[in-house]
Amino acid sequence: MTQAAVAPYQDAIDIIKEEGGEICKLCYQCGTCTATCPWNLVRSFMVRKAMHQAQLGLIDFESEDMWLCVTCKWCVDRCPRGVEIIDVWRSFRRAIVEMGIAGIPDSIRFTQKNISGVGNPQGEDRNKRTGWAGEAGVKTFTKGMEVLYFACCYNAYDPKLIRVAKATAKIMEKAGISFGILGNEQNCCGESIRKAGAEETFKSMVKTNIESFNKAGVQKIMVSSPHCYHTLKNEYAELGGKFEVLHSAQFLAQLIKEGKIKPTKEIKKVVTLHDSCYLGRHNKIYDDPRFVLKSIPGIQLVEMYNNRENGLCCGGGGGRIWAETKKGERFSDMRIEQAIEAKANVLAAACPYCMANFEDSVVTMDKGSVIEVKEIVELVAESL
Repeated sequence: MTQAAVAPYQDAIDIIKEEGGEICKLCYQCGTCTATCPWNLVRSFMVRKAMHQAQLGLIDFESEDMWLCVTCKWCVDRCPRGVEIIDVWRSFRRAIVEMGIAGIPDSIRFTQKNISGVGNPQGEDRNKRTGWAGEAGVKTFTKGMEVLYFACCYNAYDPKLIRVAKATAKIMEKAGISFGILGNEQNCCGESIRKAGAEETFKSMVKTNIESFNKAGVQKIMVSSPHCYHTLKNEYAELGGKFEVLHSAQFLAQLIKEGKIKPTKEIKKVVTLHDSCYLGRHNKIYDDPRFVLKSIPGIQLVEMYNNRENGLCCGGGGGRIWAETKKGERFSDMRIEQAIEAKANVLAAACPYCMANFEDSVVTMDKGSVIEVKEIVELVAESL
């Protein structure tokens, strides 16, 4: 640990206070956070130690630990003093990003540059964002349409996940929903880059997106990503963007309950549901995705060891989706093993980050003959 890394820079301390990091003073060093953190299933990650460093104003900004937190919220929910540990971690990262007082991982630096430059973390051409929509016959949102479909950058650009956006559009058309997409000017929602410390980049994305939503006359937004859901519903509202926001799992549950769609084709599969951190712990949505899966004829729904409030993170939150995680330290590998132990042959998810991580794990673990990864909307679309 170098002196430069732990020097109590006043500007950094001010940023930490502004981001809510000062709440760490409530911490009385019980160690519940460290015991709870999923990183300690695969390696050592002393959350308690970092909280104490923050209390002393002697934070080791050079430590790899600054970039490990996946913002899964498990520690926050179990903290006996109610310390918002995610806010503390975000404050560390913002101090590093804005002040340059320590090294920024290449993955974060490149992603921030991509989002600032072309509006998506992959660095893809803006004109490719709606490529999937053209193939599916999806229209651009116009005033008077009921729903804006905000597909998420991963579902719009990733060749393996475009199928999720297409399945979602198919279901909405089948239900007779008047919907459209924003177009190539749509930017990333900015949730993960904010958790990675790039606050100014996030606020720029928010401002641009809110202006685009208002110009198009958007009132109701349906999203595929729990990360989009969380930030559009909770964080955009803090910055003046007030819209009705629904995740696709909620929307599907509504459509089924209202009789607008009815899954009829039997799918004889044993399915287990992964509870995304941002759909589950962050927003308490556990029942809707289970209701949707149970509505599909033939599906036998089983639970994994870690489920609902105790769901195990896929490892993609907090900007980790862009980072390389060492073999043996991947939560997604553990989740695949849990799904197989539950005797499921389908692992169902409702998050593009989870989908990407699980599909990678299935390949690297050579489990493709044992289990497949499906988005909930894919299963519904197959049953219509």
